[in-house]
Amino acid sequence: MLRQDIPFIQIHPSDTFKPWLPVIIINPHSGKKIKTYGLIDTGADECALPAQYADILGHNLQKGLPKDISTGNGITIAYSHTVSIEIDGFNVDSVLIDFMPNLCVPLLGVKSFLSNFILSINYPAKTFSLKN
Repeated sequence: MLRQDIPFIQIHPSDTFKPWLPVIIINPHSGKKIKTYGLIDTGADECALPAQYADILGHNLQKGLPKDISTGNGITIAYSHTVSIEIDGFNVDSVLIDFMPNLCVPLLGVKSFLSNFILSINYPAKTFSLKN
């Protein structure tokens, strides 16, 4: 078991409580890292990070693999770079993650992250658990 009964968090007073997971995002090439919260997003095929994280991690945003992505707001461009994601000593190593200019929060999607775990969400109790 990685994490059990992680409480939902309310980031801003006007927000609803949501399943935010503390993670460390690491550039495996430079060793630079960011400690942040990622939103568990079962509706996202891929993980995505705000574009400004690329510079912090030592990636040149526009030198990443460009691709068009369909979002709830329409088509946007993303640039994919390699990162590792760490939670509680468990690593999802060297996966391509989309860095998106119009994204405000890290999204933890299915293919490169959630597919590694058994996710349980208890909406009435506002908690979630991850098992590997």
